[in-house]
Amino acid sequence: MVRDLTASDRWTFNEGTHHRLYEVLGAHVAADHTAFRVWAPNARHVSVIGDFNDWNPGTHQMLGDPSGIWQLAVEGVAPGHLYKYAITTGTGEVRNKTDPFGFAFEQPPRTASVVTDLSYAWDDSTWMRTRAERNSMHAPISVYEVHLGSWSRRVQHDYVALGHALADHVEKCGFTHVELMPIMEHPFFGSWGYQTTGYFAATSRYGSPQGLMGLVDHLHQRGIGVLLDWVPSHFPSDEFALAEFDGTHLYEHADPRLGFHPDWNSLIFDYDRHEVRSFLLSSAHFWLDRFHADGIRVDAVASMLYRDYSRKSGEWIPNEHGGRENLGAIAFLQELNRSIYDEFPDVHTYAEESTTWPMVSRPTDIGGLGFGFKWDMGWMHDTLRYLSRDPIYRAHHHGELVFRSAYAFSENFILPLSHDEVVHGKGSLYSKQWGDDWQKRAGLRLLYGYQYALPGKKLLFMGAEFGGADEWNHESELPWDDADDPRVAALRSFVHDLNMLYRTEPAMHDLDVEPRGFAWIEPNDGRFSVLALQRRARSGRPVVAVCNFTPQPRHDYRVGVPVRGGWQELLNSDAIEYGGSGVGNLGRVVADDVPWHGHDHSMPLSLPPLSVVFLAPIPRRAP
Repeated sequence: MVRDLTASDRWTFNEGTHHRLYEVLGAHVAADHTAFRVWAPNARHVSVIGDFNDWNPGTHQMLGDPSGIWQLAVEGVAPGHLYKYAITTGTGEVRNKTDPFGFAFEQPPRTASVVTDLSYAWDDSTWMRTRAERNSMHAPISVYEVHLGSWSRRVQHDYVALGHALADHVEKCGFTHVELMPIMEHPFFGSWGYQTTGYFAATSRYGSPQGLMGLVDHLHQRGIGVLLDWVPSHFPSDEFALAEFDGTHLYEHADPRLGFHPDWNSLIFDYDRHEVRSFLLSSAHFWLDRFHADGIRVDAVASMLYRDYSRKSGEWIPNEHGGRENLGAIAFLQELNRSIYDEFPDVHTYAEESTTWPMVSRPTDIGGLGFGFKWDMGWMHDTLRYLSRDPIYRAHHHGELVFRSAYAFSENFILPLSHDEVVHGKGSLYSKQWGDDWQKRAGLRLLYGYQYALPGKKLLFMGAEFGGADEWNHESELPWDDADDPRVAALRSFVHDLNMLYRTEPAMHDLDVEPRGFAWIEPNDGRFSVLALQRRARSGRPVVAVCNFTPQPRHDYRVGVPVRGGWQELLNSDAIEYGGSGVGNLGRVVADDVPWHGHDHSMPLSLPPLSVVFLAPIPRRAP
């Protein structure tokens, strides 16, 4: 059924507050016709062209209205037909454009829009009823970031087959969610999806929109959440798409000091234009509504917030107050988050934001941007820099580990080890570690264990569980040939057990974003490059994590703890089954009445080389 375009639709579209334009704009299929609607306010004429009229612009001419929307119902057009809009600009030039609200496109390099019916019978009702709890700030959220095109090329490259294989692998590794790098249509595979041209279309490289729905549905049925990477920060200048859509700078700024992105040779949305806001708001809502996504990760937020981002003096225009802040982008992001949490209170938005902009993940009614979480890029950079150092010198750089304490709860953080850290000559996470092969693998386990020990949700990019020496290459796949290598299997086993520890011990996740969930025990032992910390839950036992960042085992290292008696060694990254040397505490240690580190009790530990050890009090039996 085709919904009518109402006066309210036109009003909220032009006001910049329409969240569901995909219900009225684009190509909508009825029993005997398809209704086409497109926004092109500065066009002289607009026609629908396609394989149903031999691409003849004189056959199906559309009617415009004062809101700038052109529309026409074309009989006999059904799902599968190809189409574009032939737009006659104010200068008389004719441009053939794909549909900004197209639900599907031909496989690149072909560029026509495809008439599509988005109907799908979902079978994830159990997940949808319970996802508020699964996505809660108090829930364990560990994310496996995936580029579908290079995850595996042994699986048939369609969404459904990928979904089944991905669910199997994610279960083996213990993650709670996957995050798909942009699967919105994009012409250049090498952009990884970050050069989006179809803001309402799943890329046809892996099948139909229903195929992607099937992937999400299956993951939900397996108890795995799905986050989607989304790019409102810029778009490519390809002539067939949004750029100068009706012959004018409709979606982008005309002035390159505002409308051209120097880093990516792309165009920047005009966030001050109300209709552009409605377009972007509707895109975000579309993926949450029609594809049951459990969250949206917003790419390159920093580039949106600052007018001078990556620009030299004289290459940018100050705002109306003379500042560098992009006031239109700020207002858009606030409305984005407000509207998403109003309509989908059981999902989250995630900001990739790399600056010190305040209150990114704080409510809009107190001046925040309103995101649910912010990526902690500072932690990632500091930690990787520290672990690349020779342990001899780490004592002089201990502050790189503990500096996070100064801001750890200023935002709701997610700790990312993402694709950005393993491309463009940066090397793999393995290659960033110090030492020989054994030491590098121990360093990887230490890195992941330290990440999970700290407060904040977690993210690992695909391949981290393999520990490969090569950085990510989107033209290949993960090193599945190495999956049975004992070293790879050992690391994957550690990742699984680490995830299960994070999920099953409330102290490891319950208060991830609250100061009362974390306390240092020993933050200052730079001499031995050791850290000890405590995690707490609202109820239940605490967990203590102790990290040794040197290859030197340390025996009888005393650590203060809040509870006397027996403590269980929950996880030891140096265990033999993980490829370690087997140094540890034989699964148990006793805390006695020796005051230490400000606690009334303490216990002597054996700290393995390049390791993290997790311990918790052994519950006492009732008398």
